[in-house]
Amino acid sequence: MLKTVAQKKGFKRQKVPEKCNIEKKLRTSDPLYSTNNEPNLGAAEGNDACDATLVNHNCTNEYKYEGRTCDLQDSQILEREPAIDDEPTSTSSFQRHVGLNLTSEEVEQLQQKQWKFKWEIPVRDKPMTKCVGTGDPILPEAANDLVKGLNQKLHNHWMSICKTSGPNIFSSPMQGFFFSLCNTYRDILHCNKQPFYLKGNEEDSSIMDAYIMHALNHIYQTRDVIIKNDAQLAKHEEEKMKEILCGDTYLDQGFTRPKVLLLLPLGSIALRVVKRIIELTPISNQANAEHVDRFTEEFGAGDEEEDEEEEASLKSKRTAKPEDFKALFGGNNNDHFLLGIKFTKRSIKLYSDFYSSDIIVASPLGLITKIGEAEAEKEKDVDYLSSIEVLIVDHADVILMQNWSHLNTVVEQLNCTPSKQHGTDIMRIRPWYLDGSARFYRQTILLSSFLNPDMNALFSRLCLNYEGKVKLISEYEGVLPKILLPVRQVYERFDAKSLVDADDARLEYFCKKVFPKLKDSIEGGTMLFINSYFEFVRIRNFLKAQNASFCLLGEYTKISDISRARLWFFEGKRKIMLYTERAHFYNRFKIRGVQNMIIYSLPERKELYPELINMLNDSKDMICNILFSRFDKLKLERIVGTAAANRLLSSDKSIFIFC
Repeated sequence: MLKTVAQKKGFKRQKVPEKCNIEKKLRTSDPLYSTNNEPNLGAAEGNDACDATLVNHNCTNEYKYEGRTCDLQDSQILEREPAIDDEPTSTSSFQRHVGLNLTSEEVEQLQQKQWKFKWEIPVRDKPMTKCVGTGDPILPEAANDLVKGLNQKLHNHWMSICKTSGPNIFSSPMQGFFFSLCNTYRDILHCNKQPFYLKGNEEDSSIMDAYIMHALNHIYQTRDVIIKNDAQLAKHEEEKMKEILCGDTYLDQGFTRPKVLLLLPLGSIALRVVKRIIELTPISNQANAEHVDRFTEEFGAGDEEEDEEEEASLKSKRTAKPEDFKALFGGNNNDHFLLGIKFTKRSIKLYSDFYSSDIIVASPLGLITKIGEAEAEKEKDVDYLSSIEVLIVDHADVILMQNWSHLNTVVEQLNCTPSKQHGTDIMRIRPWYLDGSARFYRQTILLSSFLNPDMNALFSRLCLNYEGKVKLISEYEGVLPKILLPVRQVYERFDAKSLVDADDARLEYFCKKVFPKLKDSIEGGTMLFINSYFEFVRIRNFLKAQNASFCLLGEYTKISDISRARLWFFEGKRKIMLYTERAHFYNRFKIRGVQNMIIYSLPERKELYPELINMLNDSKDMICNILFSRFDKLKLERIVGTAAANRLLSSDKSIFIFC
């Protein structure tokens, strides 16, 4: 299988490197420590590519890494540090995870995508949240061993930042628990994370620190193994080198260098995460962080020159928005970015070439653009996604408000066999890369403030880690107490045979049960709130066919048309307004003239529900009708509470009223 895949892609076995007398440069206390020589980090930006077939250690001041070489002055490799428990590196969760070779039967079983969550444990500091998982349960006492295998430099630097000592080095039990989950290398779905923009800055920052520490530790551990093996190989005679490389002892690399992919929705969030990555990186690297000023300028809010009148107008508009809106969208709202981060012994390099980067920070749209370019132009590729071993998707709920299909496409593109060699030393590639099984080793960490079917589908279909899965699931109290007005909320349940039929059943119920009342009503001012653009288009087409009086306010509506629609609706020139969740999420309009409200499909974001209901402040009847089915449970329980949602779905009645 190794030869077959390699031959198909045109990979060639490289010449065995000449012996290099680097033993004297190793620390005498531990032969596994690195030298001060420069590893092969790939061709730097603006430099000529290095010869990938032969590395001569005697003639140059260079050091081999992933089949390429770089000049010593250009970059320095990170030193190898022992795990803090001083146990052999092979005992760490990293070595255990990457060291296992799956059998064909195990791969076939994973491809069936049959997951059974067999155990559950409570989560400290979150009384309504529990952790469920597949495989062997995570014992509560195991969470005490939080830092096993953590790189010594990272551990010491973290201790200096937190100013803590003793076994409990984390700022909160939740942070320690989440880091321990990450350290198991299982796929994680955490969909009740309180985001920073919803007054959850402490929890959000705590979780962010945990996954950044895990990502950095993975990079350092990867580098430690490579440097250790390079040092061992350098001790052997050239005639023995080929025999050694034919074994599996020194298989320690992937197709390309990038190992961690961070997917984030907005530039402001990327700024927050990357700054924290720099802060959590040991001091020796922080001292020479390159291109930080450029990064801050491009990803920061910027200093726009505005007239006093324009600035006052903008401030007035922002003041009218909710606090969570200003916290989320108050910075850089760019959703199209791609950034490589490279760690060396003496520096952190932002904007590094992707093939010489350790971490790639990107938005789904930014990567989709690169994938499209690679499909259109043969000379371009996205092979730097072929060896991603840790995928972290933070603020997935915001990505859902952008375009979830972009995220699906990006994840599908990960861990594919590359189209080119990219200087890879085929003799050092782990066998499960060449077998096409890398996706079964990739850890995916998906973080969101809520759960929806799209997230569940991605987690089940595209996250196939052999270690298993962990989900943090929660019960909800609901948001009905946040409604300020005495509005009668009438929940109407319709029947749907399956999830596939749910959209058609909803439309049929609306056309037969709801719309006739609207058509016969003389009074206007009816807002029709719709969750998705697909449903928005269907309702729009139906109203057109019925010659109904309506206006549109969707995510793709032009600004001039939005102003016109809001005026027509307020003045009664249009009886019905179609309003989508994304339009409200990105604008937070306060629509005037709402007399009646029909929620055709519940919003995904629970914080939007009270805002919508409170738009009825000028209404005489104070009534809102909500349509739902049993397939809306995830959205329903976030709004009315888990206990109430269960009653609404299991009752023999189909109409329920909340006041």
